[in-house]
Amino acid sequence: MLSPHGISRRRFLGATTGGVLLVVPATLGAQEGMFLRADEAPRQLFPDASDVLERRVTTSPELQQRIRALLGRAPSLWEGTYQIFAVTRAEGHLGYVVVVEEIGKHRPITFAVAVNADASVQDVAVLAYREAYGGEVRERRFLKQYARKTLADPLLPYRDVRNIAGATLSVQATGRAIKKAIAVLKATAMLP
Repeated sequence: MLSPHGISRRRFLGATTGGVLLVVPATLGAQEGMFLRADEAPRQLFPDASDVLERRVTTSPELQQRIRALLGRAPSLWEGTYQIFAVTRAEGHLGYVVVVEEIGKHRPITFAVAVNADASVQDVAVLAYREAYGGEVRERRFLKQYARKTLADPLLPYRDVRNIAGATLSVQATGRAIKKAIAVLKATAMLP
């Protein structure tokens, strides 16, 4: 609904700078937040899991070099430690969940990437999103398109991934995070 001045009746925050009133929607930053804890991610991404074992892998220059070689580039962020969960059920090993971060527009986005034993993506979840815009990448309808993707797939908007208008940098960060998670598992010899 519009006011007589043509401004939406949504709540606005105003600030003055040099005598000019800046009107900003009060919902700015509403997409930021923590959505899932890392220790909850394995059971959400592998619903059939019966056992989850956590392992932390410390980054070394050698590990960084192996990851860089697998990716063909250096990631935008190097974590000091990678949190990896091995997921099993009664019939055997299901896969891994790797917690990684990649830069969105300005800030890191934390992802949990579930990778099957055949090195394909099982599922993806956004654990923490710290940007004011582009948070649509955490929605299930967007993330489900990454299922069965591998390190060989480009994972780029308009190539093999649907883009989200206004969230292109977050979409690109999602693809980089998925590739980094698979590369971490291969570089640590957890996957062939």
